[in-house]
Amino acid sequence: MNRLRSSIRAHRTLAAVAGLVLLSLVVVGAALFQPWRLFTSSSLDEALPAAPVSTSVPPEVKAAEVETPAADGPVVVSSGTFGSQEHETTGAAQLLKLPDGSHLLRLENLASSDGPDVKVWLSSLEAGGDWFKYRSGRYVDLGAIKATHGNHNYAIPAGTDVAGLTSVVLWCDRFSVAFGSAPLT
Repeated sequence: MNRLRSSIRAHRTLAAVAGLVLLSLVVVGAALFQPWRLFTSSSLDEALPAAPVSTSVPPEVKAAEVETPAADGPVVVSSGTFGSQEHETTGAAQLLKLPDGSHLLRLENLASSDGPDVKVWLSSLEAGGDWFKYRSGRYVDLGAIKATHGNHNYAIPAGTDVAGLTSVVLWCDRFSVAFGSAPLT
């Protein structure tokens, strides 16, 4: 009888320890993966600082006849459309030059997934393809994504050389994966 009680106590202790280990794994897993973010989204609609200036001239008008207007708004330097990588991502990206000479990245009609630690990067690597490649190229981290949907503006740090930055990447820093990317052409 004592052996039976001792055996039952040992099994209860083992079950309690196994339960604590399992609970700890669930808590740590939830903290790392944040699975509830698969079901969350957010929207933000930031205004463009000012209307872009059109730099095109109709073919029937000679360039000498056109006065160059003062740049009182942003000028589109390059732009592209998002393609999905690890998560479904749509929308467009524009690299804008502001009248003061600074640069701004604008994401328009963005629709992507939520995730832990998603950042907006300008990258020197080609958009699309293998998502794990982006860490090996030159990139500029513009900070956390402001929302999963909408229109957002991201200031590019002063002194950043934008030459050679050919794509925009929505990058999950925690898991080193690209949600989506857009070429800047």
